Amino acid sequence: MAKVKKAFFCQNCGTQHTQWQGQCKGCKEWNTLAEELMSKEPTKEWDSSASNATAKPIRMDAIDVSAVPRFHTGDDELNRVLGGGLVAGAVILLGGEPGIGKSTLLLQLALQLKKKVLYVSGEESQQQIKLRASRMGLAEDRCYVLSETETQRIFLQVQNLAPELLIIDSIQTLHSTNIESGAGSVSQIRTTAAELIHYAKSTNVPVILVGHITKEGSIAGPKILEHMVDTVLQFEGDRNHIYRILRAQKNRFGATSEIGIYEMIAQGLRTVTNPSEVLISEKEGPLSGHAIAATIEGIRPLLIEVQALVSTAVYGTPQRSSTGFNSKRLNMLLAVLEKRAGFALGSKDVFINITGGLRVEDPALDLAVITAILSSYHDVPISQKMCFAAEIGLSGEIRPIAKAEQRIQEAEKLGFETIVVSKYSKTGALQNKLQIQQFSKVESLVDFLF
Repeated sequence: MAKVKKAFFCQNCGTQHTQWQGQCKGCKEWNTLAEELMSKEPTKEWDSSASNATAKPIRMDAIDVSAVPRFHTGDDELNRVLGGGLVAGAVILLGGEPGIGKSTLLLQLALQLKKKVLYVSGEESQQQIKLRASRMGLAEDRCYVLSETETQRIFLQVQNLAPELLIIDSIQTLHSTNIESGAGSVSQIRTTAAELIHYAKSTNVPVILVGHITKEGSIAGPKILEHMVDTVLQFEGDRNHIYRILRAQKNRFGATSEIGIYEMIAQGLRTVTNPSEVLISEKEGPLSGHAIAATIEGIRPLLIEVQALVSTAVYGTPQRSSTGFNSKRLNMLLAVLEKRAGFALGSKDVFINITGGLRVEDPALDLAVITAILSSYHDVPISQKMCFAAEIGLSGEIRPIAKAEQRIQEAEKLGFETIVVSKYSKTGALQNKLQIQQFSKVESLVDFLF
């Protein structure tokens, strides 16, 4: 009888250890090692006899990149995030909070795509998936549904069906008979992912994997899973809001700065083609503490609303709270206002909110944040036809930002009359009706606004 091999894997980073120890030698975390059984006798997995030919080196200038086709998914937002569409043989990992809409997004993709799709679910029955598809009002006779968790049986159906796209929901529910440990363990996730990647590269069929996340927000399983796949997408949003954001955290076939915006409705997910209009709230009249920022996400300009509330601290220690904006950067901006502009904010509670549930890292947001804070401090509303785009330095200087022309054109398209930018911004020879106000110091901005 063969001896059973055991090993200890870190549940945080996936590092293998020969014996148990308190601290992982890979990520230095404590008490994260778990014992797992190693592989049994190797069994047959994906077999593609046509792909077993020995690979040969090709001179760089002889490689034909036109031989790598993309096909559109029928979803403009997903196409943008992927860099133009699905690439043949690509392996995509989609992560997100429970109930955020991962399965809904992929089921819509499977039903809209005019290709043969195999949707494999280890979490729902075929009847449940059919009910959700009926609620969406979509029907496609080229979408096949399979409820299975064993990879060897999945590959048997794949060989019979020969799909043009394979969707796995989710990778944590799969298990391979080559590994003794249970589904969701580090070794099972790594092995099943490796089998699916081998299948995708052998057949040039794109594979989309759904990944569960931990309570910290990272994708469950070994970190090597994110290194193995070609693209890592994160589906973000608050279940209390209707908007969802799709981000690319890693993309071997495109940029990682693109985002896609969706609206969750009863029939599923609807793409938001003009997010600037929905991210700026409608108001009956001017309100203090509101300012519009002209930001850039990837190549897409967005105009978003920044809300601020400044009030007297009644609990002794002033509160600093921000939603959608970096709290450390907020503290820096408050220090600049106090040191360079003379505003006594040390005894004030300051709250910042970015509308729509967005989280924005663009430094051009600084000027709008400062303007919203001063508007709430003075209780003086800012014109709803004015927007802001500039970075603030520690000495109180208003610094230029990239792609100022695109921000100006987007603001003009949405009907704004004035945009405030840095004195050193390269606005170019733009022929527009928008008035461009340029400043170099925070003090001069305060004099202009108040």
